Amino acid sequence: MESSSYADWLTEPLCVAIEEAAPVVSAGANEAEAARALPSSTVEALSGAGLFTMLLPTDVGGTPHRPEAALAALSSIAFHDGAAGWCSMISTSTCLLAGFLETEVARSTFGSATAVGGVFAPNGVGTPTDDGLTVSGRWQWGSGLAHCDWVVAGVTFGGGNGVTVVVPRSDVEAHDTWQTVGMRGTGSVDFEMNDVFVPRERMIPQLGAMPKSSDSRVLLPNFSILGAGVAAVALGIAERAWSETVHLANERAPQFSQRLLAEQSSVQSVIARSRARLDSCGGELFRSVEAAHHIVEQGEKVPLAARVRIRGAAALVVEESAAIGTEMFRLSGGAAVYDTSVLGRCLRNLSVIPQHIMVAPRLFETLGRHHLGLDFESSMI
Repeated sequence: MESSSYADWLTEPLCVAIEEAAPVVSAGANEAEAARALPSSTVEALSGAGLFTMLLPTDVGGTPHRPEAALAALSSIAFHDGAAGWCSMISTSTCLLAGFLETEVARSTFGSATAVGGVFAPNGVGTPTDDGLTVSGRWQWGSGLAHCDWVVAGVTFGGGNGVTVVVPRSDVEAHDTWQTVGMRGTGSVDFEMNDVFVPRERMIPQLGAMPKSSDSRVLLPNFSILGAGVAAVALGIAERAWSETVHLANERAPQFSQRLLAEQSSVQSVIARSRARLDSCGGELFRSVEAAHHIVEQGEKVPLAARVRIRGAAALVVEESAAIGTEMFRLSGGAAVYDTSVLGRCLRNLSVIPQHIMVAPRLFETLGRHHLGLDFESSMI
């Protein structure tokens, strides 16, 4: 297992799972980027190792991985391939929704799936029926849709009531919209539903839903865990960029120089500073989630201050990861500019992740209002 800011947070079972899947994930990274979707070999490796369902509630058949350990596992997967880490993150975080369905329904959907995915944004419109909704709409950012068995989507009906619906993959139509700068292998296409019937037992209120599961992890704030997951992926990619640069610096001298990059004081300083930044912000990310988990283990609701801590840590991890990815790319010189370069892929992926609404720079303005004692919209924190 690679030495990193997240290695100490991994548990033995997750170390074993990652060691099992990592060679396949690494081997499929270039294919994923070219095909704009994970190859079947990567999907099978991640699914077989249980890395798509790390937060599936235990009463639905899941394993009781601690959430901070699951996040560290996402970083480790992303170290080998950012797209694989992202798809694992989407499926793993979405699995928490199973805790808000009746147990048998959850087992027949989430519990039987290779992977799950979807979008919480309420872009769909539902028409009530006697026993559910008929749903139509179109959603962006359907990460990993090609390998998902079940899909979730946000829907409004009846004057603004919001629910998340759970539908089989066969009920949605994918649109090949994913031509992007980075994170190409995630296959985050648009998807659409047209008059799809969703029974009431597969509808989850977006506000005030009551857990049906005894697994305390389902009490973790959904947006906090999603934001932390996005950050964990960025951290893993930045760790790979740092590792690749350290390796390159010990083997390569710049053009017209006899000294290795590693022997130059300016390079030494950048490497040391970036190492400290990754360790510092990564550690706070995992500690903040660990603290929230301790709260829900006591059966209590995670307070706003703890949610703000997670979201701030996540946003800072993404900001620092993107900056470090750029620094490592520049240090590596011409060797990094080719499409086949791992550093090039890291740079492309780290240029896209900060655009995600859960970690976008403007989040700091919202969190700043909290710290300054000003009113702010906290429903998505």
